[in-house]
Amino acid sequence: MTPEGWLENVRRVESPNQDDRPAGTEISLLIVHSISLPPGEYGGDAIERFFTNRLDPGAHPYFQEIAGMRVSAHFLVRRDGELVQFVPVLQRAWHAGVSSWRGRAACNDFSVGVELEGTDDSAFDEAQYRSLEQLARRLREALPLRDIAAHSDVAPGRKTDPGAGFAWARLLARLSQA
Repeated sequence: MTPEGWLENVRRVESPNQDDRPAGTEISLLIVHSISLPPGEYGGDAIERFFTNRLDPGAHPYFQEIAGMRVSAHFLVRRDGELVQFVPVLQRAWHAGVSSWRGRAACNDFSVGVELEGTDDSAFDEAQYRSLEQLARRLREALPLRDIAAHSDVAPGRKTDPGAGFAWARLLARLSQA
């Protein structure tokens, strides 16, 4: 990892939707999300455009609903396992919104956000699990990550991702292996 918080050998598409974490904040949580743009469609550059405030609201009816949003994540895991980094992990990405984890509010302050290309009601590809596992291992080497949670865990009632199609047991079993 670079001193700024970029992972080596990962494609970068820097998002302006980031800011400084509060001073002295320990980055202890990894939050798993899912996203597809347009909803249910994979591939293309709409997610990258969304996270960089370049989404054309005229390109799809759904884009008109989200065009003014300013959001980001640290990482995106594409269907084929490709990893894209938008925000250095030492910076705060705008991914969790109103959230709390184990009594602690404002999860963006102390978490790394990872978006999986997918939907709440579909399965994720094996390549995505492999990439997410490798990413989590790399982040654990550099950060004091202790927990991993779903977006739905930190924003219950407001968010449902990554959804029932995400195989938590598979990921956690892999991460528990040496």
